[in-house]
Amino acid sequence: MGFLKAQNGTVSGIVKTNDGEPVEGITIAILEDGKNTTISDAKGFYKLEVASNTDLTIAFYNINFKQINHKINVKPGENLTYSPTLQFKNEMTTVTVVGENRVQEITRIDPKLFYQLPTAGGSIEDLIKTQMGVSSNNELSSSYSVRGGNFDENLVYVNDIEVYRPFLVRSGQQEGLSFANPDMVSNINFSAGGFEAKYGDKMSSVLDITYRKPTKFGGSVSGSLLGGGLHLEGISKNRLVAWSIGSRYRSNAYILKSIDTKGEYRPRFYDIQSFFTFNINPKLTVEWLTNVANNQYLVIPANRETTFGTVNNAVSFKVFFDGREVMQYNTYMTGVSTTYLPNKTLKLKLIASGYRTKEEELYTVQGQYYIDQLEADFGQDDFGQVAFNRGIGTFINNGRNTLEAQVYTIEHKGTKYLKKNNEFLWGVRYQQEFIQDKLSEWKMIDSADYVNPYSPTEINLTDVYKSKININSSRVMEYIEYIHNKTFRDSSTLTFTGGVRGNYWTLNNQFVVSPRVTLAYKPNWKRDFIFKLSGGYYYQPPFYRELRGLDGTLNTNLKAQQSIHVVLSSDYNFSAWRRPFKFMVAAYFKDLRNLVTYEIDNVRVRYFANNNTRGYATGIDFRVNGEFVKGVESWASLGLLRTYEYSKDNIHYKYYNKEGEEIVKGYSFDQVAVDSTKIDPGFIPRPTDQLATFSLFFQDYLPKYPALKMNLNLIFGSGLPFGPPNHLRYQQIFRMPPYRRVDVGFAYNILKEDREFKSKNFMNHVKSMWLNVEVLNLLGVNNTVSYTWVKDVTARQYAVPNYLTNRMLNVKLQVRF
Repeated sequence: MGFLKAQNGTVSGIVKTNDGEPVEGITIAILEDGKNTTISDAKGFYKLEVASNTDLTIAFYNINFKQINHKINVKPGENLTYSPTLQFKNEMTTVTVVGENRVQEITRIDPKLFYQLPTAGGSIEDLIKTQMGVSSNNELSSSYSVRGGNFDENLVYVNDIEVYRPFLVRSGQQEGLSFANPDMVSNINFSAGGFEAKYGDKMSSVLDITYRKPTKFGGSVSGSLLGGGLHLEGISKNRLVAWSIGSRYRSNAYILKSIDTKGEYRPRFYDIQSFFTFNINPKLTVEWLTNVANNQYLVIPANRETTFGTVNNAVSFKVFFDGREVMQYNTYMTGVSTTYLPNKTLKLKLIASGYRTKEEELYTVQGQYYIDQLEADFGQDDFGQVAFNRGIGTFINNGRNTLEAQVYTIEHKGTKYLKKNNEFLWGVRYQQEFIQDKLSEWKMIDSADYVNPYSPTEINLTDVYKSKININSSRVMEYIEYIHNKTFRDSSTLTFTGGVRGNYWTLNNQFVVSPRVTLAYKPNWKRDFIFKLSGGYYYQPPFYRELRGLDGTLNTNLKAQQSIHVVLSSDYNFSAWRRPFKFMVAAYFKDLRNLVTYEIDNVRVRYFANNNTRGYATGIDFRVNGEFVKGVESWASLGLLRTYEYSKDNIHYKYYNKEGEEIVKGYSFDQVAVDSTKIDPGFIPRPTDQLATFSLFFQDYLPKYPALKMNLNLIFGSGLPFGPPNHLRYQQIFRMPPYRRVDVGFAYNILKEDREFKSKNFMNHVKSMWLNVEVLNLLGVNNTVSYTWVKDVTARQYAVPNYLTNRMLNVKLQVRF
């Protein structure tokens, strides 16, 4: 018997997957001898005794993997080693790398750059703020404006599910966490205008985010003086379930110490998200995305001192506070999508999602203020000190506002892949909305024992708004789109993308149709140019925020705003210093009709709930990005913009007394009007009119020590319009100071991904480790975000600037495993 065994040989090895992981439970068999089988163990190891000098076929198979057959012939006593790599039957769990799409008005952004960006915000939107055509004047908010639009004109999708901003938020420090978790993101696509019909009904931009489908276990943990996060991801052994779970915590208490208003700040923002992918079979995939977020903001203000004005007319504003502000925003979202591939040319998708938010803002704050004139004479010993008092007073702000919103959607999307890379796309979506809103707020101003406005018989409050609103409505949206590619004899190409959207809302019974077209021409030149012309109708049906007027009442007859876009753009890929670069330019014009008039206070957009305004937006954007320093990407963006509006509501009258003097309330002695003049101010700047914007993200490192890097983020924006809080748009044409901010970060790569593992220890499980030290607002500029308006006894108003954060230091540790 021993002699017979000596005539045999053995075959052994380790069975692994594409990513190098050992596989347990793989059946290994000799096809010529069905009884000679074994199963791989937990380490993927197998061993079989086989006949020698015989042509045999060894097979590796499992229900989740493609079978591998391998021919062998072993010599007597030989131990043959064969370690196969198995491929999964279900290829949908592999990572999909989205390449550059130059034929559409879409820019792809590398999400990994977020970790190098020094910023006070900590959201993925901070990357968007540096893009072409985008502006933002508040580092504490994730909101941004695109080519003259406001914050509510931007679409945001995560895995084809639309996400929403908070409704009641008033300031950036209250806003909390934005939806997208940077640790879970794999792809970011952004369009600043001229986007396709497959995207929704907003007038300005699209941010399309895709979460990662992991192929192996991993994760990350991060912490800083502003918060931290934990993220884990992995895939089941049978490769049928991929999962990713992330949680974030943020507190702005540290950075809020640098603003003028001192007090006790207790902001607490946290969320948890999960993303599961179930690969039922190679043709059917189910994805499940959930999010639970709790944003709480409590502040007990104590005092504030702000100096403003000019050198020759400097004024000090001091306030002593009583009371508190409590804001809480709880949001819940879940979405399930099913993707079915009947064949290689057809993709069908069904999406169902639900969103719920419950928001409360409760505040009663009393402020006793002093307006003092400062000594402006350099020759005086008390230069810069209080020269005399210009007014004292008290104001009370009170509010008890609650809002609950629920949005449920079901959507079908399809793609048919035609010959020659042509595509036909379609989709239909049904959406149900429930809104419950209770508004109760008022203000009072008491200046030198006289309530403004003064009455000898009663106490008059200002900005009194009280309402209770319940809305139940539905929307139906649909689109079709066709993409056709044509190659000419000279190898130049032309891509036509045309589509049309429809939108119907039951509340105002309006149906709108939005045709959209993009032409992209790539000539066969030695230089890599492409030219694009995009245009179409971009309707924005109102959501609840636009329906509610300044007094809290609802206008259910409000119609969709309309923007007719024309965008002419080009990009050029070139090499400099033997490194890749791209230059982009885009000129645009928007004809704006049926606009809903609005005003902006900090990040709060307040609508007038009418369609009485028309306007335009026009400008040109430039961007260059590439490896200014070898191996790392940097970019710079420049934008020039003009956006104006006209409304008959701005027509007003000036009144004159018998002396021919214009009557100014609080100043003119003779208040009796005997004559008047009609004033039509014509086109006035829109609240987002910002002539020039510039952003720069620059990376560098020490050549001899590449692990030590420097990252710089610079943003400049010229002044935005503002005016007194009387809701008279024609008076809101003054200009804020320009927004200027520089954040710089110094990063040290403690553990590199490509390092050598010299010994077995726990740190070998760590993929990379970065330590970042950031100087936020390096130049210490006092950027103005809004104004507090106060009055003296003569009803003269003072615009006291509300400054954003000052220079601060942040330390951040990021670990990936």
